[in-house]
Amino acid sequence: MSSSETTPSDSVDSVPTPRGPVDSSRVPRYAGPATFARLPRIDETGGRADVAVVGVPFDTGVSYRPGARFGGNAVREASRLLRPYNPAQDAAPFALAQVADAGDIAVNPFDINEAVETVEEAAGSLLDTGARLMTLGGDHTIALPLLRAMARKHGPVALLHFDAHLDTWDTYFGAAYTHGTPFRRAVEEGLLDTSALSHVGTRGPLYGKRDLDDDAKMGFGIVTSADVMRRGVDEVTDQLRQRIGSRPLYVSVDIDVLDPAHAPGTGTPEAGGLTSRELLEILRGLSGCNLVSADLVEVAPAYDHAEITSVAASHTAYELTTLMTRQIAAARG
Repeated sequence: MSSSETTPSDSVDSVPTPRGPVDSSRVPRYAGPATFARLPRIDETGGRADVAVVGVPFDTGVSYRPGARFGGNAVREASRLLRPYNPAQDAAPFALAQVADAGDIAVNPFDINEAVETVEEAAGSLLDTGARLMTLGGDHTIALPLLRAMARKHGPVALLHFDAHLDTWDTYFGAAYTHGTPFRRAVEEGLLDTSALSHVGTRGPLYGKRDLDDDAKMGFGIVTSADVMRRGVDEVTDQLRQRIGSRPLYVSVDIDVLDPAHAPGTGTPEAGGLTSRELLEILRGLSGCNLVSADLVEVAPAYDHAEITSVAASHTAYELTTLMTRQIAAARG
């Protein structure tokens, strides 16, 4: 019933042929389980994945509207419409490397500290298998434990952070772990290469000018949404690539980087954001960068009319996954 685009078999250099998504010409898109892009579960690939798509249904760290705990599954549902060939990157990502849905990391919704530890441990275990991660949140709190796992594997990583907000504040209500603090903690813990940090798409009011001063001291460069509008995608992408260089790169995307017209389903919307086209084009421009893993967070489907946000998020994850599979295939020759 669930015929795949490709089937497992041994190929050159003992790298199995990837098992691809369910064939939509034989099984309707609305039928069957909603794995990401209708790809196999990781248990269906023998526990092997070059890129593991994993959910973290957690939103205890939010400061305004809750609901991102349902984001991962909303993105999976919207991803039913993704197809196996990506013309924008001239690649069939699911044929280049094995991408599999690794399900969700079950975290404690009542204890943030325990949840952070659980995500770090689970992410580390997946990385130990050789997989790269495409993580579906969840709120932005989860970026900290993910970066801890990345730094243990790769050392301090370069970071591209797509977001309306800085997320380098110190605490909320005295709490050190929230969706507004992960990157300050990451800098403090030495998880990031502070010569290669960039926010993209920031905008909106702040608590004070000190927010920007503190952020700059941590090493972040800022490309605002207005910068993208005035300077254009190509110039911005070139600047980001120069800053990243060949360093191991982690990309973290808060869907509220998009304007509410393109992503209403999120917890802390801000006017004046990127279009979905601008975000996708910037990501495509990262081709050839050493992308080690990525996350996509803050999709809150309760506020998402007509699945606008979930569709944009599914395409964002698709572009990031394509970048990773292309890189894996190139490394294998």
